[in-house]
Amino acid sequence: MAERFALFATTARGTEDLLTTELTELGARRVRQDRGGVRFLANLDEALRISLWSRIAMRVLLPLGDEADAPGGEGLYEAARAIPWEDHLTPDSTFAVEATIRDSQVTHSGFAALKVKDALVDRLREKAGGRPDVDTQQPDVRVVAHLAKDRLSLSLDLCGEPLHRRGYRARPTPAPLKETLAAAILRAEGYNGEEPFLDPMCGSGTLAIEAALIARNRAPGLHRRFSVERWPHLGARAEALLEALRQDARAHERKVEVPIVARDKDEEALEATRRNVAAARLSAEVQVELRDVLKGAPPPAPSGLLATNPPYGDRLEGGRGQKGMKSFYFKLGDVLGGLEGWRLSVLAGNEAFESAFHQRPLRRRALWNGPIPCTLLSYAPRAPREER
Repeated sequence: MAERFALFATTARGTEDLLTTELTELGARRVRQDRGGVRFLANLDEALRISLWSRIAMRVLLPLGDEADAPGGEGLYEAARAIPWEDHLTPDSTFAVEATIRDSQVTHSGFAALKVKDALVDRLREKAGGRPDVDTQQPDVRVVAHLAKDRLSLSLDLCGEPLHRRGYRARPTPAPLKETLAAAILRAEGYNGEEPFLDPMCGSGTLAIEAALIARNRAPGLHRRFSVERWPHLGARAEALLEALRQDARAHERKVEVPIVARDKDEEALEATRRNVAAARLSAEVQVELRDVLKGAPPPAPSGLLATNPPYGDRLEGGRGQKGMKSFYFKLGDVLGGLEGWRLSVLAGNEAFESAFHQRPLRRRALWNGPIPCTLLSYAPRAPREER
């Protein structure tokens, strides 16, 4: 039986349960929800399948042993130097260290990363007779360090770049929604790509693109390379396995049979959406339309899912403040609340949204859009007039 590794997949706060379900579906074993992510077991083939197909995970990490005591700079160095880096790198490898800190006497993440880097280099020089070079752009091995109080955890990132970087963000707009969070919203709403989709305030088009990827049954990591393919001791095997997984993924893509529509009243936002849709190779699947949501443009089908991330307060012209936002949300409730047959999903980042929208949600979910606390509000479809 192939060796199974203990892995940790990180995710946005509030989406841990969604990732738990997704990883189980993708073949992970002993899946356990944790703060900020999910712990699980997987062999190399399963871990690579998860890296290729997970729509929600931000990183897939291989922890290097248990947490260790690391008081101060010297303790941090000693804890990092105790890791058998020679099992994972050679003097010919390139590497980079990313560090995060929380409630620690070490107060600068750059200092923590430097101490881990020094320890790794010194260990390799002693054990392997040479030192690897640092490459912050495209390292063979990306080390992730997390220091909480005086406890250090070290991991290797199988994917390298965070998984929300799908490769289609050709032109962002201010405060774009992360791709992984958009995918989590769609999973929370049970979207499987078999019903029409509409985002009437699409920004740079992330929700519509993620909906189209689901409808197309396209692996979100299909067009990117992973760091594990360059690891000294696993790289050749990982590369061969990933090539087979990519071929299988391409063979199982499907034709999109439903309309997927991205609308916005801002031409600059729509230009960003068009470029991103083209970069995602989805120009035939996503319709991009110039429409003002408040003018009540008809939906593209009798029923479907409308999901959107409306402005939180700083994207409306004129800077009208909270009073202006409440007025906008009230009008939005009149328009969207009147849609027949369409269920609604709104990521609200302004605490005034729910009451001003004046519709009663079926359910609420607390989410974090980066550092911003939000609420995902789900609304039942309005019955057709003849049924009311």
